Amino acid sequence: MTARNDNFSIITPWRKIIHIDMDAFYASVEQRDNPSLRDKPVAVGGSRQRGVVAAASYEARRYGVHSAMPSVTAARKCPRLIFVKPRFEVYRQVSEQIREIFYQYTDLVEPLSLDEAYLDVTHNKQSLALATGIALKIRAEIRQQLNLTASAGISYNKFLAKIASDYQKPDGQFLIHPLHALAFIDKLPIHKFFGIGRVTAGRMLQHGISNGAELRRHELADLVKWFGKSGNYYYHIARGHDDREVTPDRERKSISTESTFDTDLTGAEEIHEHVHQIAEELLRRMEKKNICGRTLTLKVKYADFRQVTRSRSLARCIRDDETLLQLARELTTEILPPPLGIRLLGLGISNLDTPTPTAGVQLTLDF
Repeated sequence: MTARNDNFSIITPWRKIIHIDMDAFYASVEQRDNPSLRDKPVAVGGSRQRGVVAAASYEARRYGVHSAMPSVTAARKCPRLIFVKPRFEVYRQVSEQIREIFYQYTDLVEPLSLDEAYLDVTHNKQSLALATGIALKIRAEIRQQLNLTASAGISYNKFLAKIASDYQKPDGQFLIHPLHALAFIDKLPIHKFFGIGRVTAGRMLQHGISNGAELRRHELADLVKWFGKSGNYYYHIARGHDDREVTPDRERKSISTESTFDTDLTGAEEIHEHVHQIAEELLRRMEKKNICGRTLTLKVKYADFRQVTRSRSLARCIRDDETLLQLARELTTEILPPPLGIRLLGLGISNLDTPTPTAGVQLTLDF
């Protein structure tokens, strides 16, 4: 059944979608595990001389430090910034603990990364009536069990739940109710729309589009003419439409791991040694996910930030250590001797062999 007015149509009864987003996840784990870092500006990843920030604590963000920022820039913005080496294995373990909390309420969990996920709680395991109540309970359990904070967005679709989770950060939650969704979208600045980046927002401003109401005034044909296939997406989200289901265990296209080095690598022996270590980490991830693949790709970033890749595909799935390590060594030999020092090495496996379970979506009403 579909309820409509002149500009807005939604499916009723509505889905109940929660987007959970951990607060400054990597940095918060480091501050939790090392009391000397608490209440101090912390950057995970990089160093004062090189690299990029993988995550920043809220204390660091007040100075304008953010993820993907060059470390040199971050140190200039915040002279007291403390750089911490990332511990991805720890973050993965904590992420799994968080997901175990999610699974107490629903099996319809779609992880987006280690620190965020969508949950469909329309029909939940604890028969709780309100999605807002479920979000409160999940956040409370994360705090109690893991001494970390999470923010939540609640709405009837993924698009709005994702936007809502950013509204009361950190350690808060926000509901965009179906009956109020259109009014919310109308006032939403165009650069706040999930899926509209800085460049596209600038192009929209050239067409007189600065918020959701102005976006909704334009016909589908115009948006497609101006923005290509993405215009169809913009047309529908401006009207609150997003029919994407929460899909558990999304099909994974690749698994990869990489390392950035404080000092550029130049010698063949040390390059082979680091690739071997990265290959072993990749094997551990493949084994943990029970996944194999047919294509191995070596990623190399040189001191001048130029990047190259080398790939090798097999007719059979790469499952054993010996095959993967041998392929990694052969690919490494292809880039030796390096024309410049190497600042980053990575390995990825693709053309995966993995099942893709699917789940239906059930519908109900109250939020």
